[in-house]
Amino acid sequence: MKRRNPDHEIVIHERNPAGTTHGWGVVFWDDLLTTLRSNDPVSAQAIADQAVPWSGQVVDVEGQAPIYDAGGGYGICRRRLLQILVERAIALGVEVRFESEIRELDQIADADLIVAADGVASQLRRHRADRFRPQIEAGRNKYIWLATTRPFPSFTFGFVPTSAGWVWFHAYSFKEGASTFIVECAPETWNGLGLGTMRADDELRTLEGLFAQHLDGHELIRRDGQGDTLPWLSFRTLVNRRWHADNVVLIGDAAHTTHFTIGSGTRLAIDDAIALASALGEHDSLPRALNAFNHRRRRALARLQRDARLSAEWFENLPRYIRYSAPTFFTLLLARRSRLLKRMPARTYLYLRGHYTRLTGRTASPPARIGGPGRPFGSKANRDLSGAEPGMPRR
Repeated sequence: MKRRNPDHEIVIHERNPAGTTHGWGVVFWDDLLTTLRSNDPVSAQAIADQAVPWSGQVVDVEGQAPIYDAGGGYGICRRRLLQILVERAIALGVEVRFESEIRELDQIADADLIVAADGVASQLRRHRADRFRPQIEAGRNKYIWLATTRPFPSFTFGFVPTSAGWVWFHAYSFKEGASTFIVECAPETWNGLGLGTMRADDELRTLEGLFAQHLDGHELIRRDGQGDTLPWLSFRTLVNRRWHADNVVLIGDAAHTTHFTIGSGTRLAIDDAIALASALGEHDSLPRALNAFNHRRRRALARLQRDARLSAEWFENLPRYIRYSAPTFFTLLLARRSRLLKRMPARTYLYLRGHYTRLTGRTASPPARIGGPGRPFGSKANRDLSGAEPGMPRR
């Protein structure tokens, strides 16, 4: 908005101190850089300069040879990303106030427009809850955001069997010598292993032992200042009936959440901000601008929200798929956003997928990466899998 019209008076109220953030790295693809370049080339270039590229995807099921897939994307330190955006905003004349939390709308009663980007538990959203009509649904699985000193040059899914069930991780590099390491498991496994009941350091050592083969001697790291226990979470899927009420508009996780297994949260928040700025510039009244923004973004998000739900449900039903051989399991992992896969046995899905390929000469193309648009199957990991038969089920 400031680039479009320097006369706008814009104040950002950030509740945290400068340099504070939650999480470790952010994963993204070329589409985010393309969008940023068309809206603010300076910040796009700064982000590109600081990003760490990763190449391909790896599925590593303990006891079987890892499977590799083509493709690639980027990781960037979340703290560095925020620093780039803050510095750019200040350079353009935006006022940024740290340690300035807005809990009540009358704190900023003189604002023409209030943009609430205060997360899934938004304080501002509750003031218009009867208009926004939020619905929050907690997922089954437990997960935690950690980091590790081990670099992961590819986006890696690692799966480990335990006496209480499967535990797995999602990992990718976000800066030199550091990777995001998200651990996830079913609640029954979490309880069976006693996770969430140990002191934080003991629990980290337990997880390091479970993933010793994958960590190769590197340690797991938690954020400072989190207390004596690790902050395990259940993912909260949020939808709102509408995203604006009067002069309050929601963006990012305050408006919607998409499960971390499709890796789109930060990109969607940035897309929301760009779409809102565009709508405000295109319309001569605030109600028309907010209606246009609401319509545009809800349509854009419909498919991604569905994909995110299917992806989350796939991991919640992991035993249904991981009993197959690693190559077949990888095929099913890449197809996790398929509505057909959810509705039929995995063996039937694989048969129909192979039959489609034989009939048409084309490979079925459900989305094949953790976030963003799909692409046809045809990589090294999948060329010979269109008619793959499942291996013997695991015990």
